[in-house]
Amino acid sequence: MDNNQENTDPQDINTVIGEIQLILAEKRTSLALMRTGIAVLALPLSVLSLLVATSKLYSPGEVLHYLIPVLIIVVFLLILGFYLVGYSLQKMHRYEAIIRQVKSQHEELTDYIA
Repeated sequence: MDNNQENTDPQDINTVIGEIQLILAEKRTSLALMRTGIAVLALPLSVLSLLVATSKLYSPGEVLHYLIPVLIIVVFLLILGFYLVGYSLQKMHRYEAIIRQVKSQHEELTDYIA
């Protein structure tokens, strides 16, 4: 074997690349979760905009029995949306740390992984 060639096993490199592909797939899943969270956040804002835009057509005291459940659902959706976005951000940071760790252990892959 030539001394200029690296002493890495091709099977080991393939395993590491497969591991990184798996981590990147998990990161894509986290991005999809974030997209879902953003969509969930947009729904309550749309409902509140509709309520404000049509507020001249009703008296809040007369429709309070409809308004309270709607506002409770809006608050629930806001909490759910923020949770989904925060959770996906946390998972993506964890995956980035794992990728950095793999890159530091296998320096021959730094040319291929940004």
